[in-house]
Amino acid sequence: MGKLDDDATAADKFRDAAGRLDTSDDIEEQLWQGRYSGKAMIGYWVGSGLLVLLVAVGAIGQMGIGQGLLVTVVVAVAVWGALFLLLTYRKLLNFYQLTNQRFIHKEGILRQVSDRIEVIDMDDVTYEQTIIDRMLSVGTIRIASSDRSHPLLYLRGIDDVHRIADLIDDVRRKERRKRGLHIETI
Repeated sequence: MGKLDDDATAADKFRDAAGRLDTSDDIEEQLWQGRYSGKAMIGYWVGSGLLVLLVAVGAIGQMGIGQGLLVTVVVAVAVWGALFLLLTYRKLLNFYQLTNQRFIHKEGILRQVSDRIEVIDMDDVTYEQTIIDRMLSVGTIRIASSDRSHPLLYLRGIDDVHRIADLIDDVRRKERRKRGLHIETI
């Protein structure tokens, strides 16, 4: 491939240009992978701690120290056990992987569905955080894309959300520049 002479047909010129843009030999490399972060459940952890404390005060005040402590321990084990199961469920439910060419989203525990979104098809990457999320550096990333199966994809409970959202956006912009697609024209 190279420069064509002036006698080249339009088809020859197209083949030459397409050959220079051929990305089939690009090596796909993993840039990030992640799951739901337990820090995103801080409200649940604090709320359950307060609930156990209220139960302890109420039970000990009503039943005495012996039975009150027993009730408190039973409630604490039930509440914290349920939270642990919820955290485990959320961690196992979603798995995310970013490469320099694709974003892979796997969802499910017993039946897993794997969806791939080409980073070039991503239109916008934003993230949102509550004030507590900002203190813990956790949040939700929203990916808007032209992908039919997930035009809007929410990644909840992502640790270091600012860095990960920037990484996804940088990969998206780099791939669009590499393939000659200007962001404003899409």
